[in-house]
Amino acid sequence: MGDDTSSRTTDSGIEIDPIYEPPRGEVAAIGEPGSFPFTRGVYPDMYRGRLWTMRQYAGMGSADETNRRFRYLLDHGQTGLSVAFDLPTQMGLDSDHPRAEGEVGKTGVAIDSIEDMGRLLAGIPLDQVSTSMTINATAPILLLLYELVAEEQGLDPATLSGTVQNDLLKEYAARGTYIYPPQPSMRLITDLFAYAGERIPRWNTISISGYHMREAGATAAHEIAFTLANGIAYVQAAVDAGLAVDDVAPRLSFFFACHMHFFEEIAKFRAARRMWAAIMRDRFGAKDPRSLTLRFHTQTGGATLTAQQPENNIVRTALEAMAAVLGGTQSLHTNSFDEALALPTEQAVKIALRTQQVLGFETGVAETVDPLGGSYYVEALTDELERIATDIVEKIDGMGGAVSAIEAGYYQDEIHEAAFRIQRGIETGERIVVGVNRFVDADARAVELQRISAEETAQQMERLAELRSSRDQTAVDAALLEVEETARGTGNLLPRMREALRLRSTLGEVSDALRRVFGEYRPSY
Repeated sequence: MGDDTSSRTTDSGIEIDPIYEPPRGEVAAIGEPGSFPFTRGVYPDMYRGRLWTMRQYAGMGSADETNRRFRYLLDHGQTGLSVAFDLPTQMGLDSDHPRAEGEVGKTGVAIDSIEDMGRLLAGIPLDQVSTSMTINATAPILLLLYELVAEEQGLDPATLSGTVQNDLLKEYAARGTYIYPPQPSMRLITDLFAYAGERIPRWNTISISGYHMREAGATAAHEIAFTLANGIAYVQAAVDAGLAVDDVAPRLSFFFACHMHFFEEIAKFRAARRMWAAIMRDRFGAKDPRSLTLRFHTQTGGATLTAQQPENNIVRTALEAMAAVLGGTQSLHTNSFDEALALPTEQAVKIALRTQQVLGFETGVAETVDPLGGSYYVEALTDELERIATDIVEKIDGMGGAVSAIEAGYYQDEIHEAAFRIQRGIETGERIVVGVNRFVDADARAVELQRISAEETAQQMERLAELRSSRDQTAVDAALLEVEETARGTGNLLPRMREALRLRSTLGEVSDALRRVFGEYRPSY
């Protein structure tokens, strides 16, 4: 974007100040950008110095096909990778597992081993691109595979940057792709914190996610409260595991949805930043200013997309993306207009990426910091969302924290009730959705859809069989036994898992070694 000190003007020649502030005496209420309480943004210059990372989410069946999509997006100006994995990969199942039938490659890329990860990342300079991996129960495995592939490319892991979602609490609350019970899951999370802190220091070791809870029906206030309460649980778990708060907190990141209530979404991001800064300073005694900053990725709303008149989703996504930018996001994924129907086509994903580029380079939204700061409406919404969300966090504290609240079904009940209210509003017509319950087209035309072929699934099975037949099975069995034995103790699991994966153990085999010790979670609520 250029030098922050450079002169910026509107088309009419009006000079744009770096930041606009209320009259003297009113500044203290919301603070300055880049300083506590970070209401106005985590960096002093925000997008005047550098635009947000444009990170389009992609996973297209096979590793080879996804690699082609990544290259397509990078060629068209994407500035960061974001990997979507299929359900078997998310659930710790190899592609040839009976429970994986019909799901291989359908919601993202299938990754069974280091060989698949190598194909996924072929030709991509991993020391020059930041990669986000939306993965939770198997996050340690996918991060280790990423590290191993980088090393095979001759790279030092210390040069790698990116994020693993690694947020199991929201899986129990809203999404369901968990494997193990909460306590061993928390152990895996903190083991990953410690491992990455030593070996991959630039990596964001968790993306504490409100997105999926919001998509399941949570309100904006719920999204703030549940996300920050989960964040509190993760930081406390790290401290309890002997990690220093200022060693862990700077590598935490967050992930929010952006839905259609334009001004409430902007206020949501501002309130969340302010609350997190106070939580880290006052509850955990963090001293490093980076520990107080809530850095976050945003994805526009999947639940707000409609299968009816899908082209309308282009407008919805543009408005949600603008709200995310006005709210100060650090990276952004814009949904494709056809995602209510299938994985996006190349045409659809290019429109989604171009939406971000138009926002960044044509609208002037990046010219000044916190453009809506000082708006009576936005500031009132920010204050009210902070008040409501704080009350919810305090209620969760009173239940014993996030893990206890989730195990008691509190998050789930709140989300279900909010989702019911929204759906009832749509059905009664009180809540208008264009093309669904108002302005309906009787003769809607079909759009081109992306399809995953049966041939790709068959090839994935063949590659997995070849891997198993060509590896040193004795060494693999010994390494998997080491993983299992470490799980029975208290040591960090990732070094043992890494060795097993290096020897060509599969994702499913490593997950099964942990299953034999930890079991699988079955909710009781």
